[in-house]
Amino acid sequence: MTQTLQALGWNDFFAQHFAPFAEEGFHVGRIALEHKHLYRIYTEHGELLGEIAGKMRYAAFGREDYPAVGDWVVISPRPEERKATIHAVLPRKSKFSRKAAGESVEEQIVATNVDTVFLVNALNHDFNLRRMERYLILAWESGANPVILLSKADLCDDVEQKVAEVESIAVGVPVHVISSEQNMGLDAVRPYLNEGTTVALLGSSGVGKSTLINRLYGKDKQKVKEVREGDDRGRHTTTHRELICLPQGGLIIDTPGMRELQMWEADEGFRDAFDDIESLASGCRYRDCTHGKEPGCAIKAALKDGILSRARYDNYQKLQRELAYLARKEDVKLQLAEKEKWKKIHQAVRHVKPRR
Repeated sequence: MTQTLQALGWNDFFAQHFAPFAEEGFHVGRIALEHKHLYRIYTEHGELLGEIAGKMRYAAFGREDYPAVGDWVVISPRPEERKATIHAVLPRKSKFSRKAAGESVEEQIVATNVDTVFLVNALNHDFNLRRMERYLILAWESGANPVILLSKADLCDDVEQKVAEVESIAVGVPVHVISSEQNMGLDAVRPYLNEGTTVALLGSSGVGKSTLINRLYGKDKQKVKEVREGDDRGRHTTTHRELICLPQGGLIIDTPGMRELQMWEADEGFRDAFDDIESLASGCRYRDCTHGKEPGCAIKAALKDGILSRARYDNYQKLQRELAYLARKEDVKLQLAEKEKWKKIHQAVRHVKPRR
């Protein structure tokens, strides 16, 4: 696939950071798919298969130093071989990350350089406000603009009630009701996909992300499995992250369904997602109020009056504890990473012969 850089999302932000590399004769491309140690790259020379340069691999200290789907990378293309060598990742305009599954504190980058994040939640048995709050936190933290898509509207008898519930936890966030099966509500989605703009689709398995892409693309681009009987959930289909160029312009990053969504670096995103609670807390009599037994607590008053739902506040506290725990573990990881960094530097210095 041959595209102009502008159609792939290139703009002045990336051009500014690429300028020093351009002077040295390097080229640029955008990561469309990550394989094991290999990357599919969209470039002005067409699709190339890229591999990391040895120098870049040696200098990397963590997962964030390697390319992710959506990244712009500095390359030396070999068009005749349909291959390229990747030398660097350009600074990211936005980055959607989560903590990788498991006990270790590792960042998993889901998508980068995204303008809008479609948070897809099905209006069936999978409807979950607490999970949506998690997605909103990480969407705000990413630097992209969140948009909520309530899919499978044809399977819901109380759409207006569900929309009201979502709007109560996502103040100011656009909410669109869609049914890809019935081509309902898709006209409201298309304006987000102008040429050169990138949208990431995020949501649990079976909420209809692949079907939505097929409708927007105009043909079956992504595989879709039948809905399971009994719980209305589609079966997990997408197994990898992929940047897809739509024929009419715009780009979509499809992602596998995420049942486990653990927080990662969510200070600003947390405040944005729970702005209503943060605003209430500012009305407490004491600045360091723990919202426990202190008099004049605005949070306790809001809970009592029904202004703030107990389930939302409980989730707020739970996510606060989760972020605090992650921060403590991350401090230890950073200390170890710093030691490893200086170990590499000292090893490199020992191999440099002094000039005579």
